[in-house]
Amino acid sequence: MFLDGNGFYLLFALPGLALAMWAQWSVKSTFARYAQVGTSSGTNGLQAAEKLMAQTGLHVGVERIPGQLTDHYDPRSKVIRLSDSSQDSSIASIAVVAHELGHAEQDAQNYLPLKLRGSIVPAAQVSSWVGPLLFVIGWWLHLHGLALIGVLLFSAAAFFALITLPVEFDASRRAMTNLESSGLLVGDELVGARKVLNAAAMTYVAAAAQSVLTLLYYVSLLSGSRRR
Repeated sequence: MFLDGNGFYLLFALPGLALAMWAQWSVKSTFARYAQVGTSSGTNGLQAAEKLMAQTGLHVGVERIPGQLTDHYDPRSKVIRLSDSSQDSSIASIAVVAHELGHAEQDAQNYLPLKLRGSIVPAAQVSSWVGPLLFVIGWWLHLHGLALIGVLLFSAAAFFALITLPVEFDASRRAMTNLESSGLLVGDELVGARKVLNAAAMTYVAAAAQSVLTLLYYVSLLSGSRRR
């Protein structure tokens, strides 16, 4: 989206793009590595979910979902959905299950960032594509007000990306705490689980960086046009 007609956009786009590409490579390679490493306990992902729920006192549903790394916790239905790859007996699968249960634990304890993120999901989903669209139209037609509305809308998407960071990092922190006390993983297995969770967290950092840099790009364009 070279709205300024030169390489100025690359100053904002390239860092975020490079970080996103590295984060995706890192999470896929790290997960693939530890998906091949079995656990000494022989526990699979579904069994781990049952044990961790019993340990933490959580009462949520567990469902299967197709795909790989499609795991998520649905706070509306109180269900953890585990992908095919997270149901094996591996360090990677146990780490992912523990992370999703971390989200369930957040929900049960009314963790504020999770509640806040959930409340703006509809707005963020719409603003992530409507905002840039209005900005482009306003920019090309020299309608500063319309472009400004686009920026304000896109800022909701950027805020969503930012508020996601504490939610994800806290879920991983809870996951490691619960895994350490559960005995499901021990020694180097815990080290591997932490690497899997850290790699996954970087994808959210990259997404936040891309959103913020895009927002700054829009703002810089608007500021420049106002000074002309």
